[in-house]
Amino acid sequence: MDPLSSPWAAVSVVVLALFAGIAALTLLRQRDRIVRQAAELAGDVETLNDRLWALADSEEHYRSLIEAQGDLIVRRDGARIVYANGAYAALLGLGEAEIVGSLAQPRLVACRPALALDGGARVFDECLATPEGERWISWVETVVPVTLGRTVLQRVGRDITARIAGEQELVEARARAEGANEAKSRFLATVSHEFRTPLNGILGMADLLGDTGLDPEQATYVRALRTSGEALLGLVDDILDFAKVEAGKLELANERFDLGLLVETVSELMAPRAQAKGIELAAHLAPGLPTHLVGDRDRLRQILLNLVGNAIKFTDDGGVGIRIGRDAGLIAIEVADTGPGIPEDRRQAIFEEFEQADNSAARRHEGTGLGLAIVRRLAVLMGGSVGVEARQGGGSLFRVSLPLPVAVEAAVPALPDWCSKHVLVVSDAPFGPGFLRETIAAAGGIATLAADAEEAMARLRGGVSYDAALVDQAIGRDAAIALAGEIRAAGLVDCLIMLSPLERRQFGSPREAGFTGFLVKPVRARSLYERLSPRPAPVAPVVEASSVHPQRASRQRLSVLVAEDNEINALLATRTLERFNCAPVWARDGREALAAIEAGLNGAGPSFDLVLLDIRMPELDGLAVARAVRTMERDRVGPDQVPLPLVAVSANVAEGDRAAALAAGMNDCLAKPLDRAALQRWLDRVALPGAFRLNAPSPLRRSFVAIL
Repeated sequence: MDPLSSPWAAVSVVVLALFAGIAALTLLRQRDRIVRQAAELAGDVETLNDRLWALADSEEHYRSLIEAQGDLIVRRDGARIVYANGAYAALLGLGEAEIVGSLAQPRLVACRPALALDGGARVFDECLATPEGERWISWVETVVPVTLGRTVLQRVGRDITARIAGEQELVEARARAEGANEAKSRFLATVSHEFRTPLNGILGMADLLGDTGLDPEQATYVRALRTSGEALLGLVDDILDFAKVEAGKLELANERFDLGLLVETVSELMAPRAQAKGIELAAHLAPGLPTHLVGDRDRLRQILLNLVGNAIKFTDDGGVGIRIGRDAGLIAIEVADTGPGIPEDRRQAIFEEFEQADNSAARRHEGTGLGLAIVRRLAVLMGGSVGVEARQGGGSLFRVSLPLPVAVEAAVPALPDWCSKHVLVVSDAPFGPGFLRETIAAAGGIATLAADAEEAMARLRGGVSYDAALVDQAIGRDAAIALAGEIRAAGLVDCLIMLSPLERRQFGSPREAGFTGFLVKPVRARSLYERLSPRPAPVAPVVEASSVHPQRASRQRLSVLVAEDNEINALLATRTLERFNCAPVWARDGREALAAIEAGLNGAGPSFDLVLLDIRMPELDGLAVARAVRTMERDRVGPDQVPLPLVAVSANVAEGDRAAALAAGMNDCLAKPLDRAALQRWLDRVALPGAFRLNAPSPLRRSFVAIL
């Protein structure tokens, strides 16, 4: 049988055909799937290509931004560089391709201390040597993660060479400025000395000439001479004070001081100037103010003197009033005047340097325009403020607020009990009567004011019972005397006349004029309480101001050594001491002075009660003499040995000179021109009845030890 024709053959063919169809169908299906997958893959590839292009574009954009900013970027794995931008490669003088994988490092010239930041980063500046020269780079160093959990050290730097150069220029400029400032300070110290030395002679000789017998015309010339010299001295002081404040060399003291005594001292210093112009000067401390504060007494005095002196200068009629009180825990100082006032557009400018209320060429008042600038700077330095406003009724009102703490154990002054006292105050002055009324009211009394004698007589006849009367001599001498008769007739127990020191000398005896006593203007509250209280009030005793008299007959004749190289100043000092009943000895330089003192210590020459040492002298300066004297005294120490009083005299009034004098062993430092009152006080401090010898101690020497 033919195999191809058998049934099994047909079946095999069919089966094969069936399998072939199935395989073909499977292949077709796989082909479709592969085509679909290929299409999907092509889409994914296209998407990836787009993303790659975007990433490449972003990387290029990022790289261009980094390169445009000029920042230096480097990443290191250990010491090996794994990435560096072109700016960093240029820093080393290499290309980007060369530097990656290398260990290249720039040469370090200098480095500043590093500063750690939050997050572990740190910032530091380095000076690096580059092909273009030394460059300063400011680095920010951080640790950044990379692939597979690894980290590398990344530094991003910026060139700060220009900034460092600018800083160096500033340092050099500051050094030059400080050097110039030191030179200016030395110049001012020299100028101060050179100015004050001839001024000392001018003012001192004017004083001596004024004590001689002069006719009225000559006396007028001498007063003009002294007034001009004092004006010049004031200008010098203003310029020097401002220079010290401007240079930042003014250090504030922090000491306990008596506020009431300070205000009284300023009032008494400025009163003659006000009275010479025929205007009033009055002062008032608010009730309840503590007796002592803590601060810089001398600078507070300077503020008051400048404000009061300025007010007096610009006031021709009326007067000037000083009021001290407290406001919101601060010490409030008010200085008011009845002058022309200050235009509103000038009220801030007057506190600037070299500015005045009237800057026109036709201004009436001279000056540097530094007084108020000094006041402002001192007030700010003390943590306070100063301002000015128009005073109601005309004039100006200056206000200063200062944070001065109350001293430990400071008390409020005790006041008398005047609950039933009624006082008539007769005065037309703008400030004094009001201040007196407040002072009387603080003690519980009542004050009634009258502007003139006529009004006062009307009040006396008005049926009101008065206990005392205060009459201002400014209403006129004859009117005041006539009013005193009316007051006596009305049965008042106390009738006091208020006089300035000049009026006191010209008025004669107040009792002969019908008054029971007098008060010196500006009137102190303590003086008023003492005079009108039936028994001593619990307040400190009062000594009225008096002029310095050339001689004190009751004082022991003192031997005073004057060490001064300037002949005019020496003549002035010796003549002044002679008028104070002293026996002066002149030493022409420091070496001669030291020899005279040593001879006194050894008993080979005259002994001295007081030594005045000029700080600047040839051979030996005053400081060297003082140190040598104190050394000699220590070598001769014994149970009766006491120090010799040494007082420095300096034409330079800088605080540093005073401190140097005290450190050298001086007991005090007086400024030139020599203040006769200050010299008088020193003579009074060391003078006691009875002679003594330097090498045989006396009660006078022992008393000086107690003073020290």
